[in-house]
Amino acid sequence: MTARKPTMEDVARKAGVSLKTVSRVVNQEPHVSPVLQRRVQEAISALGFRRNEAAARLARGATMLTIGLIMENISNEFYSRLAKSVEAAAADHEALVVFGSYEERPERERMLVESMYARGVDSLIIVPSAADHGWLAEHGGLTAVFVDRVPHGLERADVVLLDDVRGGRMATEHLLARGHRRIALISDDEALSSVHARATGYRAALREAGAGVDESLVVRGVFDPWRAGHEVARLLELDDPPTAFFATNNRAAIGIIQALRERPERPAYVGFDDFALADVFNPGVTVVRYDVTRLGRSAVDLLLSPSDTPRRVKVPVELVARGSGELPPPAR
Repeated sequence: MTARKPTMEDVARKAGVSLKTVSRVVNQEPHVSPVLQRRVQEAISALGFRRNEAAARLARGATMLTIGLIMENISNEFYSRLAKSVEAAAADHEALVVFGSYEERPERERMLVESMYARGVDSLIIVPSAADHGWLAEHGGLTAVFVDRVPHGLERADVVLLDDVRGGRMATEHLLARGHRRIALISDDEALSSVHARATGYRAALREAGAGVDESLVVRGVFDPWRAGHEVARLLELDDPPTAFFATNNRAAIGIIQALRERPERPAYVGFDDFALADVFNPGVTVVRYDVTRLGRSAVDLLLSPSDTPRRVKVPVELVARGSGELPPPAR
């Protein structure tokens, strides 16, 4: 999302004063009458003007640009890897990155955005929550790029996405090719565009294979491995249980592994997102994988090359077969 930032010239025109007067007020210099100060401050408030902190830093002899990165939860491996890739890409531009996690709380996400903005960080990379983001349009001086998900409520936004529909389809088709027809979906909030797209690919692959979509095998709202494991155990107790699982995130995939440790069943499963030690388990975890470095670097590139036209970058995905997704359904 980009918008033209109001300038001191805009403030001067609206207040009916000289540019020098605006500069003195903004920089808290003396020799400006209270009447003119009030007119300038009113114009600043009306326009949403904020001093160009980058220019101010340059004037002081500093050159460090600061980028804010706001994510769901940096303790999740996906987000920690994304943070590392953004930091590496920013370093190429001699920029500093500051981080914030909103931990599935949209009100904290907004607080982080506004707190960073108030402190002079007007270049943000955001992994948006499922909440409406129309309020961001109130910050005319803010430049933001969204990663992994499309923000709700913004018509114009720069977004870097994974090819989520293809990833969901790829995982499901892989299981279908091994003879599975009862394939369960373990996902988090389908109000998130990425989760919705992965579920769309899953449903499309089942329908095209003539297997149909059994909504009793679809689990939504799973945000931690424990809950995922609980749902897997519940599904395996059905009279006609699933023979395979597709997990739309790495936490759900770990939950599947935990749930199957003490069970005699050997269902197949594929996860979306690679994770550490996925190739160490027996069997290794088949995953839909992508280049996190490309994801982070694309976001930084968009952020530092603003455009009047909204842009969308799609990062490709690939399926990595390691064993768990190749297990056949049980003989009947």
